[in-house]
Amino acid sequence: MNDMLYRTLGKTGEKVSAIGVGGWHLALPSVSEQTAIAIVRTALDAGLNFLDNSWDYNAGASEKRMGKALQGGYRDKAFLMTKIDGRSRQAASEQLDESLRRLGVDCIDLVQHHEVIRYEDPHRIFDDDGAQAALVDARSAGKLRYIGFTGHKDPSVHLHTLDVAEQHGFAFDAVQMPLNVMDAHYRSFAGEVLPELVRRGVGVLGMKSMANGILLKSKTVTPIECLHYALNLPTSVVITGIDSLPILTQALEAVRSFRPMKQAEVDALLAKTAQAARGGRYEPFKTSSIFDSTAQNPKWLGEEPEHVRALMPNG
Repeated sequence: MNDMLYRTLGKTGEKVSAIGVGGWHLALPSVSEQTAIAIVRTALDAGLNFLDNSWDYNAGASEKRMGKALQGGYRDKAFLMTKIDGRSRQAASEQLDESLRRLGVDCIDLVQHHEVIRYEDPHRIFDDDGAQAALVDARSAGKLRYIGFTGHKDPSVHLHTLDVAEQHGFAFDAVQMPLNVMDAHYRSFAGEVLPELVRRGVGVLGMKSMANGILLKSKTVTPIECLHYALNLPTSVVITGIDSLPILTQALEAVRSFRPMKQAEVDALLAKTAQAARGGRYEPFKTSSIFDSTAQNPKWLGEEPEHVRALMPNG
C-alpha cells in the first residue's frame, strides 16, 4: 500500500512526493555505496519520487551513487533534481553535462542554480553570457525540463532574485529554501518568501527542516515535529537528509502520520522554539559561511561577466 502524499510542483503540474531524499547525505563517509543505493530504491519503491542532488555534493560521489540507484528501471519512478554552481554560461554548461554523465541520464527533471546567497548572484546568472542562458539552451536541447534556484542565507536575496528574473522576463519553476521551526523566528523565509512564491505559483522546495540535526540539539523539538511543521507549510516537497534505512523509515512515517495542523498546534510548537531560535543560533547557514561551499570554492562559479571585467582598470 502506498501511503505517500503527493503535491503539485507549482505551475508545472508535476505530481511530486511531499517528502524528498536529500542527496548530500548519500555519500557521507559513514554511508556505504550499497546503503545509498538501498535508500534511493527503497524510497522510490515506497512512492517517494523526489530526488535531490547537486553537482558539488561530495565531489560528485552523491550523483554517481544516485545514478547507480536509478539503473534497472528506477529512473522511471523518479522526479530527478540536481543543482549547478556555475554563474557563467561555460561553467554552468560544463557542470550540467558532468551531472548528466554521473547520473547516467539524458534528461534531468529540474536543474537549479545553487547557493544564490549574494546580491550579485542573480545578476551574474542572468547576464547575456550567464548560467541562465546555458540552462535555457539545455532545456531546448532536451537535457532538462524545469529551472529553479536555491539559497539558504537571507530571504531578501531570494526576493531580489525573483525580481531580477522577472526583469529578464523569466519565471522560475521552483525555488528551494530553509523552512523549519527556527526559521519562523529569524530572517524568516516562511514569513517573507513563501507568500510570494505561492502568489506567483512557483513550486516550493523546503530544506533544512532539521539542518542536519543541528535544530535537534536545541532539545525543543523532535524529528517528526520538524517534518510535520515543514509539511504543514504550503510546500511542494520537504527535502530531508537520509543516511540510513531507519531514517528513511522515520521520513515515511512522518508523511503517513501527517495531518494538517491546527493554528493552536503551530503556535504551541513555535512557542517552544522561540527562545532557542533567537539570533539564528541553530541556523548557522544564515549566520556563518560554514555552509557556503561556493565561498570556499569560488572557481566553481566561473569568470565574472566580460562587460564587468572590462570596466576594471586593467580590464
